[in-house]
Amino acid sequence: MISETELIDRIVATVDAVDNVYPAVPMGLQNSRWLPWNAGSAAVDLGDTVVEIRVVAASLPLNPLLDELDAAVRPLLDGTPWATARLRIHVVDLHTDVFADRSDPDHHLGP
Repeated sequence: MISETELIDRIVATVDAVDNVYPAVPMGLQNSRWLPWNAGSAAVDLGDTVVEIRVVAASLPLNPLLDELDAAVRPLLDGTPWATARLRIHVVDLHTDVFADRSDPDHHLGP
């Protein structure tokens, strides 16, 4: 049987493989190659009845993006204790790329 850590690593890798979505990790851990674990694992919680994933979206609209992510992650749960768990995806932030096409010439996103 697959371990929780292995399943979380697979979910994080799947999120990374979907275009325009990233695992949401705590500030300061985004590029932390020095950690002895995958920082992206902070974006996934395996509960008894719910699998929660926190992501940053880099495109709109959100519904097609979330549907694609759901379709990519759901098969990973098959054959695990979380096979019947509800998959809950939280978009906790929007990447600045979301606003690139809608830029206002009087405002910019920063340095």
